[in-house]
Amino acid sequence: MLWIVIIVVKEHCEIMTISRNTEQIWAYLRPFSQFICHRMPDRTFQIKGHYFPVCARCTGFYIGAFSYFLYVYYFNVDYTVLMITFAVLMLIPAFIDGITQFFSLRESNNVLRFITGLLGGVGLGILTKALKVIIFQSLQLI
Repeated sequence: MLWIVIIVVKEHCEIMTISRNTEQIWAYLRPFSQFICHRMPDRTFQIKGHYFPVCARCTGFYIGAFSYFLYVYYFNVDYTVLMITFAVLMLIPAFIDGITQFFSLRESNNVLRFITGLLGGVGLGILTKALKVIIFQSLQLI
């Protein structure tokens, strides 16, 4: 979640050109962000010439996971084996899209990257929350 805040603040400040200090802070944080995304310009969305700080697939992952966490905040969700299975299945399209592109078997486009990332983000959100529920339930049994 911290990366989402950093990304939003960075983009807001870059588009609005609020201050140089923000750019200095982002220049310091940029090397760390490369561990979570390759940030290749041709695989990244842009608005008015400003590139997003993460690629289209990662953008989808962040939006999907954030949307799921927002949904779970307001609605109760029971985590069953079937739901966890669906969550794993939701990760598969992003995996296949990324692997086939990595091995140059085909070239994807940003819309497909975003959609597979969105599905994967929701799946990752489900798995994260399910793991949290399992851990908390096991701690209460001790």
